[in-house]
Amino acid sequence: MKKLLEILNDTNPKEIIGSKELMISRVIFDSRKTEKDSLFVAVKGTETDGHKYIQNAIAAGAKAIICEALPEVLADGVTYIKVSDSAEALGWAASNFYGRPSGKLKLVGITGTNGKTTVATLLHGLFTALGYKAGLISTIENKVNKRSIDTSHTTPDAESINLLIQQMVEAGCDYAFMEVSSHAVSQRRIAGLFFAGGVFTNITHEHLDYHKTFKAYIEAKKTFFDRLPKSAFALVNADDKRGAVMLQNTAAKKQTFALRKPADFKAKILENYLTGLHLDLAGHDFHARLIGDFNAYNLLSVYATAMLLGQDNQEVMAELSNLKAPEGRFDYVKNQERDVIGIVDYAHTPDALEKVLNTVYNLRKGGGQIITVTGCGGDRDRRKRPLMAKVACNYSDLVVFTSDNPRSEDPAEIIAEMEKGIPPYAAKKVLSITDRLQAIKTACRMAQKGDIILVAGKGHEKYQKIKGEMIPFDDKKILMENL
Repeated sequence: MKKLLEILNDTNPKEIIGSKELMISRVIFDSRKTEKDSLFVAVKGTETDGHKYIQNAIAAGAKAIICEALPEVLADGVTYIKVSDSAEALGWAASNFYGRPSGKLKLVGITGTNGKTTVATLLHGLFTALGYKAGLISTIENKVNKRSIDTSHTTPDAESINLLIQQMVEAGCDYAFMEVSSHAVSQRRIAGLFFAGGVFTNITHEHLDYHKTFKAYIEAKKTFFDRLPKSAFALVNADDKRGAVMLQNTAAKKQTFALRKPADFKAKILENYLTGLHLDLAGHDFHARLIGDFNAYNLLSVYATAMLLGQDNQEVMAELSNLKAPEGRFDYVKNQERDVIGIVDYAHTPDALEKVLNTVYNLRKGGGQIITVTGCGGDRDRRKRPLMAKVACNYSDLVVFTSDNPRSEDPAEIIAEMEKGIPPYAAKKVLSITDRLQAIKTACRMAQKGDIILVAGKGHEKYQKIKGEMIPFDDKKILMENL
């Protein structure tokens, strides 16, 4: 329980009607989770408006309401707090309720189109290997030290984030590494958090179904850096032309990393094998278990972050060389008898798919073919569908278009939009198979000695989202069964 007055710090109330001395049991924004003496925050979301459920929350026991517009009828014994931005207020209220836990450890946020999960997961693995207790908030899983907690969003809601970080603090964690999505920034889910640093990996066209324009998407990422305090560091990829944009208005210590351009932290790829990377990392000879140019950037950003957090160079090098990529990120299996390699990767943007396929192209042996199985998610940015198809065709010898997470859309219609991106020269090397299981099986049957099969788009996911249902589906399991 916490006094309402303490919870309202930095929520910037415009008007308070009722007692500020109430004791609050919980901060919630989903009226279905209301419990006795809770504070309900009415947030205007993308699908529904929390203001519609104020009365439901009061009926379920809420004793205080944060809202942008006061109800016409005010209930007796309930305190109403009017604010200009309920989502922002929710972040601060949740942070205050849990005692501002993000200020009790070093929280580092990682943002960008590609690489967030890998960088956050590697940082957690690195600092754990260095002997620290650390937390992780990521697409694949959330971790309180070594205890894993399932996740459903890249960045959870503000109340869940602060609860997680409080659990990390209670478990003795010194550090926490967190993916920061553009949605989370726009929806103020990170309001009230105190970051020790921010990392920018890269940016390409993505989530335009939500942000509408690429400019708005860039601005969402930039806002994260704009809000970093002077005490924090802002580490950005100098090889991405938007890296400098991220630093324009930040008060944080500006730092850069790059493979090509001058930067504070530099690396050079010496050799790239299926077994890993050989790098010149900050002037040191370095071998890693991760594969591909894109992972050279990920490793460099992790190394730079560790240095900015005051870690020992030699210890970081030693532990970083032993880390593996997260599940579903260039995750490969091999049939030794057939000499066929199968790779599962989360690549679901044109840029990510191109980077993965470029790596596959450079790794293949002799006359081996590249067979790519890919699709596009339903109810998401339709503009990228033909672009995904074009990339797959440009880098592959055979391509199978299939269903990804169709959600409410017809998979056949999604594939038809992808087919518009097939270059004229590539028409004969493309198959369209709506059933993802059959698509993967077909790719496995077509594969010959020396071939590499890439199954892209879903990575670590163990399901397909179809018409509101979560249907069990595991790309890697199916690939292994059919190879």
